[in-house]
Amino acid sequence: MNLSRVKGLVLVLLLALDAAPGSAQTQDAELTVSEAIAIAIETDPWLTGSRLTQAALTAEAIAAAALPDPRMNLMAGNFPVDSFDIDQEAMTQFSVSVSQMFPRGDTLLLAKQKRLQLALQHPLLREDRRAKVTATVVQLWLDAYNAQESIRLIEQDRSLFEQLVDSAQASYASAVGRTRQQDVIRAQLELTRLEDRLTVLAQQRETAQRRLSEWIGVPARSPLRPVMPTEHTAKPVSIQASGQQRYEWVSNHPTLRALDMRIEAMETDVDLARQKYKPEWGLNAQYGYRHQDPLGRDRADLFSVGVTFDLPIFTANRQDKAVSAAASRAETIRTDKQLLIRRLMAELETATVQLARLGERRALYADQLLPQMAEQAEAALAAYNNDDGDFAEAVRARIAELNARIEALAIAVERQKTIAQINYLLAEASPDAAQPLEDF
Repeated sequence: MNLSRVKGLVLVLLLALDAAPGSAQTQDAELTVSEAIAIAIETDPWLTGSRLTQAALTAEAIAAAALPDPRMNLMAGNFPVDSFDIDQEAMTQFSVSVSQMFPRGDTLLLAKQKRLQLALQHPLLREDRRAKVTATVVQLWLDAYNAQESIRLIEQDRSLFEQLVDSAQASYASAVGRTRQQDVIRAQLELTRLEDRLTVLAQQRETAQRRLSEWIGVPARSPLRPVMPTEHTAKPVSIQASGQQRYEWVSNHPTLRALDMRIEAMETDVDLARQKYKPEWGLNAQYGYRHQDPLGRDRADLFSVGVTFDLPIFTANRQDKAVSAAASRAETIRTDKQLLIRRLMAELETATVQLARLGERRALYADQLLPQMAEQAEAALAAYNNDDGDFAEAVRARIAELNARIEALAIAVERQKTIAQINYLLAEASPDAAQPLEDF
């Protein structure tokens, strides 16, 4: 084959590969990011566990509001030990008594209220869980997508490098042109490096798929639809936003609302501790049956009723300390909320800055770097075809263009991962999220 025809064929292949669309895959077998999110949320056992916990707390709230069970006592009393004759002594009787205790103050109402408040935080926690699962699945899907599409880009160029190897070998064998033995070796070396990169990327794709399978199971092994998700941030964010603006953006986050419910429960716990200053009351009633006397005359039966209560007068080491401990626990939850607000705001600021910089890099690659790389690669290959350029330079230019396209893909993927993180940070609790279960 004529050397000029070989070089011309290489140039045609290069241009064709640049314009070639992505590999066609069966749409039915491809996994989209929205499908992965839906599967992960539908099969998440944590959400089921949260609903069961809420049901348990709601049932406990109903039980906590009920009075303690009454106590019944049956007794045969005052039997004479000399004869055990029930007619001998007037005090001998069979008695039955019932007693009922009444907890201190509003203890029952507050105990029910506390458990309901703890139960009502779970719908908010489930909203946070769904938002967190969405962000996690999107990021794992994008990791697998990045590896898959990087493989596709390299596969597009591998055939070109194979043609370059054949071209270099043909040129070197014919002793026509400026091709040297080291050019042939260089072309083979670059082809081997591409094979190694494909192996590394395949490993990265499989790792990402295995991590994704933790959330969606077997569907994670399916090929991904080669379309970049185009999600936008839930709110327009800016790196110039003030601290007050960022606070307003995160202030309605489900985790913060859940902490508010927990704080309310701890405040109810303080009120419960204060009830210990009030006495606990008890009511008891007793009926005693007496047999006839030795002469056959009836004896009057006996009835007794009484009230019992304790005297909480030594409060320094019991009630005072219980109230102090409950108040300290409530303040601890408030501290946790402040720490969470600071963390959410800091993460939002970091992600916002990162998103802005990734947007700048994406625009730089799209507008300048990728066109310049393509132009450089085409010029270097054209110069080599005209025996006016170095083969190694043509190979380096083509590799630089491939690396730039892979880096542009990585930037786009990282940008979408950052958007997913920002959307989680900007998640808002729905107004009717903290609602009791319908079954209760």
